[in-house]
Amino acid sequence: MTLNLAFSTCPNDTFMFDALVHKRIDAAGFNFNVKLADIEELNHQANQQINDITKISINAFASLTEHYQMLNSGAALGFGNGPLVISKHKIYPDELHDAIVAIPGEHTTANLLLNILFPKAQRKKTYLFSDIEEAVLSGEADAGLIIHETRFSYQKKGLLKVADLGEIWEKEINLPLPLGGIAVRRTLPRETKLKIQSLISTSVQFAFQNPAASKDYVKSHARDLDEDVMRKHITLYVNDYSANCGKDGEAAIQFLIKKAAEIKKHPITTPVFL
Repeated sequence: MTLNLAFSTCPNDTFMFDALVHKRIDAAGFNFNVKLADIEELNHQANQQINDITKISINAFASLTEHYQMLNSGAALGFGNGPLVISKHKIYPDELHDAIVAIPGEHTTANLLLNILFPKAQRKKTYLFSDIEEAVLSGEADAGLIIHETRFSYQKKGLLKVADLGEIWEKEINLPLPLGGIAVRRTLPRETKLKIQSLISTSVQFAFQNPAASKDYVKSHARDLDEDVMRKHITLYVNDYSANCGKDGEAAIQFLIKKAAEIKKHPITTPVFL
């Protein structure tokens, strides 16, 4: 069986999927047409139901539960991994309602968290995530909502942290923060979906056991080629939850999907997980 598999160019995804893509593990008879893209582009593709298996923001998934189900493997989920709000000049969190904020996409989980935690911060401009630091430095935006590798580079550019959305989430919600997950087309046979879930888990475990194997693949797609940044990125976003999110991971994902669905006024009527 040949399926379309889509995930992001970020080091955490290329690290996790390397073994599956390059058949370092037994692919159980599956062939994959692999597509890599920025997370917001993946969200748009999911909205058009282009791919059979796709990385997706929790925020975007909340509108697509009639078409996709969430797998318990491959998620970006954990503690201390939240998006940051940064600025060029000192801004206090309670001043964000007046600020123009550069965001990495309307459908990203980062934007969802900003809506939940700072609902009055609605003066937003959308940028590719890797362009947000420059938008803030140039004065196009007063603040920026940063994700992925830029979490590790903003201080080197003289930018200041306004708020850590993951830190606020953890204090208020007391659950790990789910940023994105792997969704599978709902209409696929259940046995197929379970096999895919298992394959992704095995690919993650292989990556943990053989971290050097994916080095070239990760580097070939990373936006920041600094090896320390790539290592920190993988360490932050790939963890035990990535192989299997477990009960607390599922609870966190369900909770945030519910929050997103309430904001979107899009009721969920089907099971989120397999």
